[in-house]
Amino acid sequence: MYDVIIIGGGIAGFSAAIYAGRLKLQTLLLAKMRGGTIVLTNEISNWPGIKMTDGMSLAKQIEEHALEYGIEVKDAEVIKIEKAFAGFKVKSFDKMSYDAKTLVIATGGEHRKLGIPGEKEFSGKGVHSCALCDGYFYKDKIVAVVGGSDSAAKEALLLTQWAKKVYIIYRKEKIRAEPLNYEKVQSAVKMAKMEVITNRNLIRIEGERRVSRVILDKDYNGAKEVQVDAVFVEAGRIPNSEIAKQIGVKTNNKGEIIIDKNATTNIAGVFAAGDVVDTTFKQAITASAGGVIAAYSAYEYLKSCDR
Repeated sequence: MYDVIIIGGGIAGFSAAIYAGRLKLQTLLLAKMRGGTIVLTNEISNWPGIKMTDGMSLAKQIEEHALEYGIEVKDAEVIKIEKAFAGFKVKSFDKMSYDAKTLVIATGGEHRKLGIPGEKEFSGKGVHSCALCDGYFYKDKIVAVVGGSDSAAKEALLLTQWAKKVYIIYRKEKIRAEPLNYEKVQSAVKMAKMEVITNRNLIRIEGERRVSRVILDKDYNGAKEVQVDAVFVEAGRIPNSEIAKQIGVKTNNKGEIIIDKNATTNIAGVFAAGDVVDTTFKQAITASAGGVIAAYSAYEYLKSCDR
């Protein structure tokens, strides 16, 4: 019987593990993928005290820090959570079962798909979701990034290292990049390395064996067709909250787990943090803070049960 089981191996999960370990809780962390989505980030310049690093390095440092406190880590995908007499039973894909008095849900999110013709057919053949992973293969090619968030802007900027031209295609009037990244996008546009297409939806991806063009819902420069060699989808993330719903954890209309300021859910003994929760501002640093709060709240909950 563990004091706490942390589900999720990203920044939020391992940050929770650091504090659970410091608070002397018997802790198990179950990770489908160690590091989480941050490992796909090429450049991080907003982590306090570290002027520049990459996602893989940061995730590894946090994991190594957590392991210093004697926590257990298992590479396992959780497929089921059940309420039990003394807490919770957690079952993994490899048919193992674990018991805990409390849970911290830090399952993050997965890339949202566009759901348009050609997206599934050309997956891995010109349709991608990670510039760091696949951008190199499009050296001196023309590529498109679909989305208008800060993440989309960063993906597009990274792709300019290889591609001869990068389109950003966004359905609204203006991309929502942070001021610093917005300035970098504007600079890339002036250098003719990038072009921003707004107020347009991508409705179809076409090609023969690989992607060769995309179709917009409205004309752009006199045509709906844009010639590209690849499409990188950065249209937001869907929270991985299905596991939590199995025991009645409440979510909002976006599927995000509803928490209070103490990372507490509506189920006693269940806490949550990171991209899976209903916070408006989602960054690595806020995920880390959320994980710490969740671990401390689990500790306080266990103390209250012992009184």
